[in-house]
Amino acid sequence: MNYHFETRMEVRDYECDIEGIVNNAQYIHYCEHTRHLFLKQCGLSFAEMHQKGVDAVVARMQLQYKSPLHPDDEFVSRLRLEKEGIKYVFYQDIFRAVDEQLCFRGKIELVCLVNGRLADSEDYNRAFAHFIEHNQDGQ
Repeated sequence: MNYHFETRMEVRDYECDIEGIVNNAQYIHYCEHTRHLFLKQCGLSFAEMHQKGVDAVVARMQLQYKSPLHPDDEFVSRLRLEKEGIKYVFYQDIFRAVDEQLCFRGKIELVCLVNGRLADSEDYNRAFAHFIEHNQDGQ
């Protein structure tokens, strides 16, 4: 898969459960953090957009847990963005850094609420235009 963004992180011991593996809910946090960093790279601030009355909210998630991460593991969180109608679809994968083992795969669909109403966001469309047009061209 051709990714649009990636970031490196490290598992902190308190993110793990009694089995010594990352708790399943943590992967959702990793993905959200990755999306927020991607927004910053695109020139958007999640907080500033909220102040303007535009909120991107998760509408649906499909999650697959492939291989566990452990304390102190470094990992790479990658995403690819597509647009389907008014939905922004983020394909997000997490790989253990040392061996590129796929640990997690997610498909996260977001929609925008503009002043509390489901709507397309000109700000998000403009910020994501390069990535969305790239997808539609098949590149």
